[in-house]
Order: sequence, then structure tokens, then C-alpha cells
Amino acid sequence: MKKLIVRVVAAIVTVTSIYAFAPWEAAIYYFAPLPSTVQEQVDDAVNQGLDGIIVYAQKGGQKAEYYASGWHNRDKKILAHPNALFKIASIGKLYNASAVAKLVARGSLSLDKTLADYLPSLVGRIEYAEQITLRMMVQHRSGIPNYTDHDDFSWSERSIGGDGNLKLVLDTPADFKPGSDYNYSNTNYLLLGKIMAKTLGYDRRQFIEDEILVLLGLKQTFLSMDDIDLEELMSGYYVGYDDDFKELDQGYLATAEDVGIFLRALNDGTLLTDKEQAIYSSIYEYEHTGWVLGYYSIARYHKDIDTVVIQFVNTVGGNTLTLTDLIYYRILQILRLRDGKT
Repeated sequence: MKKLIVRVVAAIVTVTSIYAFAPWEAAIYYFAPLPSTVQEQVDDAVNQGLDGIIVYAQKGGQKAEYYASGWHNRDKKILAHPNALFKIASIGKLYNASAVAKLVARGSLSLDKTLADYLPSLVGRIEYAEQITLRMMVQHRSGIPNYTDHDDFSWSERSIGGDGNLKLVLDTPADFKPGSDYNYSNTNYLLLGKIMAKTLGYDRRQFIEDEILVLLGLKQTFLSMDDIDLEELMSGYYVGYDDDFKELDQGYLATAEDVGIFLRALNDGTLLTDKEQAIYSSIYEYEHTGWVLGYYSIARYHKDIDTVVIQFVNTVGGNTLTLTDLIYYRILQILRLRDGKT
């Protein structure tokens, strides 16, 4: 009975969100009958207006399942396929937070040291630099403004990270006093990258490659656009525009399978040592979504069915965010029903 009440409350919350933030058609789609297979739902996602979609689902020790529909490249009429590379955007924060946990466990970094300790040149340029700890930056509780929210930031003209983006928030007021509130800020992870590089003496991306990608055998995860064949990258689109945004350098890239392997390792303890896991659990989350121009991704582990589900959609803008979340929810319901969960 208690589980039923929880499910009903969750449904009410979800439907309320739909009515508040999306057209009424979304509520109808939420209650529409589920197809019998994940592939049917993936195909229907394209019928609902998405250009392309990739889904990866992997349960326990079972073989992974791969699904795709729509276009890999709309102009060239190349069909979507599950092994395509995709811009995973803020899902990359899970990799960076894992790297921080590893360095803290080794004593190379301290969660209680401040931004001023690690990057003293930013004292007077970032408000409260002497009070903002590494922990606060990882947890988005620093109060440092988000550079992607700045009026001069354009997703179609700027790359993710870099000094140019940091300059957008220098000498600006903090959003709040450190530790007093929460606000998601990409600036936190830009600065964490700088701190890790300074501590290591080399780019933190090399550390992530050595300590995470190699460890897990992830050969289809790339930390730079320079390392890929652009034809392998799924095209990215924005509603109402004909442009393909794939050439913009916007962070990490990976296949759905590689993200799924990483996420399971993060959740089941095989990525981190016990000490590293304890540190990670105290600072960051175990799932994430990612959004950049043309790309929206979801990476989650569902304990109730012991299943990792990764979803990539290459259409953003309009009401596609709500639609994409609904499709993910419906796919999850199909998997739960198949597993005997209701």
C-alpha cells in the first residue's frame, strides 16, 4: 500500500509539472497506452517530432540492449545507430567529480581548502574566494555565477570551458554567500578543472583518461573534439533551424554504451576504491542529464530493476525537453513492467 501511495504521488508531481511547463498534449501523452517494446517507444519518439534517438539499457549481469531510431544525419539521410558518438555535456561532471574524489583520497586535494588556496590570483576577482571550498564547488554551493547564464554567452558561438568563459563572471557579485544555498553553475567545474591541472601538473583530462577510461576499457569516450572522426558524431539540431550543430566543441563525447559502462561502475563500486567511494558519496550524485545546443542526454541507474538506462536525443528547443523526459519515463515503465515491477 505504501509503495502504491508513493507511485501515485510521483505521478501527480510529474503530471503537475507537465501542466505547468508544457502544452496539454504532454499530459495526454503521459497517460497514453505504453507500447509493448522499447523499440516501439523509440520509434514513436521520432513520430512525436524528435530527429533521432539512441537508448541503451543494461540489467545486472545481462547483455546490454541497444535501440535507435530517426536520423544520425538528417541532411545526408543517414539513419541513427546505437554506436554513434554523442555530446554528453554535463554528464561529464560525473567523470570530473570522480577524479576529484580520487585526488582527495590520495591527499593531492582537500575538500576543505578554498579557491583562494588553490588559485590565489582569483582573490578579489571572484567574490568570497577565501571562503569558497572545493567541496562547495563540486556541490554547486559556492555562489559563483554560472557563465552559461551570462548575457554575453552564446551556445552557438562559444565552447564549453576556457578562460574566455571565466572572464564573463570575474568581478561580478556572487549569487549568494558560500554554502548558504544551491545554484547549478558550470563555472564551478571550469575552476575545478584548473585546480586539478595545477595540482597534477598536467591537464585533468589526461588523469581522467588514465584513471577512469583505461581502467574501465572505455575506448569510445573522448575528452576533445580533436580526437574523433566527425562523421561518427551524431548530428545535433534545434527546433526551427536547419543548422547542424555538431561542429561546436562542447565537452566530452561518448557512445551510449561507454556512458552506461561508466555509470554502472560508478554505482556498483567497481570504479572507485572504498575510500574514494566514501568521498564521492559525500560530495556528488550518481546520475546526471546533459544539455548543449543540439543534444540532450540522460544517464541513470535504477536500483529497483538493477538497470542502467542511457538516452540520447539530438533535438532540443521548443517543448522537446519535456517530451524527451516523458519518453525516458515511458521507456522505464516498459522495462519495469517487463521485469514484473508496476
